[in-house]
Amino acid sequence: MKKIKDYTNDYPKWDKSMKKTHKILIPDMLSWHFLLIQEVIKLEGYDVEVLKNDSRAVIDEGLKHVHNDTCYPCLCVVGQYIDALKSGKYDLERTALLITQTGGGCRASNYMPLVKKAIYSEFPQVPVVSVNISGLEKDSCFDLTLKLFVKILYSVFYCDSIMWCYNQTRPYETEAGESDRVRDEMIEFVTEQFKSGRYKRYAKINEKIIKAFAAVKRSAEKKVRVGVVGEIYVKYSRLGNNRLEEFLVSEDCEPVMPPMMDFAMYCIINVVNDRRLYGHGALKALAYKIFYNRLYKMQRKIIEQFKSDGNFTPVHDFEHLRNCADKVLNQGVKMGEGWLIPAEMAAFAETGVKNIVCAQPFGCLPNHVAGKGAIRTLKNLYKDENIVAVDYDPSATKVNQENRIKLMLATARENLNE
Repeated sequence: MKKIKDYTNDYPKWDKSMKKTHKILIPDMLSWHFLLIQEVIKLEGYDVEVLKNDSRAVIDEGLKHVHNDTCYPCLCVVGQYIDALKSGKYDLERTALLITQTGGGCRASNYMPLVKKAIYSEFPQVPVVSVNISGLEKDSCFDLTLKLFVKILYSVFYCDSIMWCYNQTRPYETEAGESDRVRDEMIEFVTEQFKSGRYKRYAKINEKIIKAFAAVKRSAEKKVRVGVVGEIYVKYSRLGNNRLEEFLVSEDCEPVMPPMMDFAMYCIINVVNDRRLYGHGALKALAYKIFYNRLYKMQRKIIEQFKSDGNFTPVHDFEHLRNCADKVLNQGVKMGEGWLIPAEMAAFAETGVKNIVCAQPFGCLPNHVAGKGAIRTLKNLYKDENIVAVDYDPSATKVNQENRIKLMLATARENLNE
């Protein structure tokens, strides 16, 4: 029996000199947005790769190295790391692992020690690098410059538009594969804008994205539209949600994925709310308010572009999301995805997306409270809202998850026919 190395605080540390020597592996947390973000980081001189391994072996590795009472996203991330490092494709002396931390009171900030311990037990030479703006993990922190941070925010806006248009095109395309082709072309086009330094021309770039997808021939068939909400990892990650988007398309539905920028703006406005609700620092709140106003102005412009084009339903106005939250849950409830989950479900109901999958990972208490716990209130507010809460954990089979969704879809199709 292999002896596990003793855990100590003496893990390898990341330093700036490793930028020239190490490949950085990134877990597939944002399956859409990391298509572009990895290219943006590469332009800064880093060698990065988003992991795509998603077999059952990944989950099994996670179960071996993380306590089974911890949350499912942590288990998936650790399993994906270790499965990749065991593959033999990487020089372990020149490989590092990257993970994000939001600074909040949940998994996104607090499982760094779990990840380090798990990696150290098998690969003591591989450093784990933190990306955060909260001052965490100072001894092993990625050099997130203001310039790179701004580029990543722009890339989130662009990927939101690509994802939003793609999901409104793919289920209706008359020529198979056209939506995939346009998606790939737009990722390449936006990457070129970053290379040339023209990435800040967001209005022109977003207009190009909308027109490219609008040119794809689509049928006028009415299909069931299904919104997806929940904890950020299982909402967006193909590994975490067992390829939920693809399953919904295979069931002849249109998946509706909330923009990732909603989560970013949620994190920012929470700091402003902290000042109003709890009396936290005035200067910090002011800075975040200015930052929020800039992002909101950009979002409003993008919404106007969608409305002007007329081919696609526009993304949700974030201030409207906040108003929706106030109908269900106080904005002081901000652990994990907090008030954002019921806000998205309410906004979906008000924009014609009556059918919703609430993706819930094992071990995510905030998600269960703010997600599943708000369903009764939402159904009282919106009588025809059709919501199914789906648990994602190591023991839950894909068949059972899909069967629960199919039951929801059966009701959705009855309502559509009526």
